[in-house]
Amino acid sequence: MMNCIAVDDEKLVLDLLVDNISQVPYLHLVKACKNAMEAIEVLQHEKIDLLFLDIQMPKLSGLQLIQTLQHPPMIILVTAYEKYALEGYDLNVVDYLLKPVSFERFLKACNKAKELFDLKNETTTEQASGHLFVNVEYTLVKISFSDILFVEGLKDYLKIHLASSPKAVLTKMSLKAMEEKLPAGKFIRVHKSFIVAMDRVTIIKRDFVCIGSQEVPVSDFYKENLSRLTK
Repeated sequence: MMNCIAVDDEKLVLDLLVDNISQVPYLHLVKACKNAMEAIEVLQHEKIDLLFLDIQMPKLSGLQLIQTLQHPPMIILVTAYEKYALEGYDLNVVDYLLKPVSFERFLKACNKAKELFDLKNETTTEQASGHLFVNVEYTLVKISFSDILFVEGLKDYLKIHLASSPKAVLTKMSLKAMEEKLPAGKFIRVHKSFIVAMDRVTIIKRDFVCIGSQEVPVSDFYKENLSRLTK
């Protein structure tokens, strides 16, 4: 269940949002707010997962509200103005709905948010458990984070190099998806195609790091990450 709030200064639109939310079984409406200040009050005292937000509102606009939040929830913008779409996406909103919004389009946006919510919870659970499961030839294989030396990206596949086996595990997954699953304090990206286990690095050079006898390249874009290895 996702806790959400709806924010719009137009009563009819707000009432429609509330009705739409009530028809989505995995949404729990915490409060319907008439302006951004009411929303801020709720966000300060409640755990909110999803925010349905109008843009054009008095005193504080929806976009200004987002910029005041240090840790914003997922946001779906609901507005009559198409011109703010690019700015909205720059603020990493889940979706951008133009009024009037059909229920079908509303539900599609909600489903997108639910997928992100489930992925985040799944990743948190995996990280707490100390392992993850990857698909290898139609079989789920359990891999302990402590066993991973480094991860190598190969287009649509990954090679997970392990301390316990000379043979890497090959799985179909993007490096970005793997990066999100790995504990941030234990793994770092050093190249567009490589993630390394921080405590497995034995030598740091200008253009590569060593993990045992294996050299892993370091690109200029990710060199700043190397400072985390020496702390």
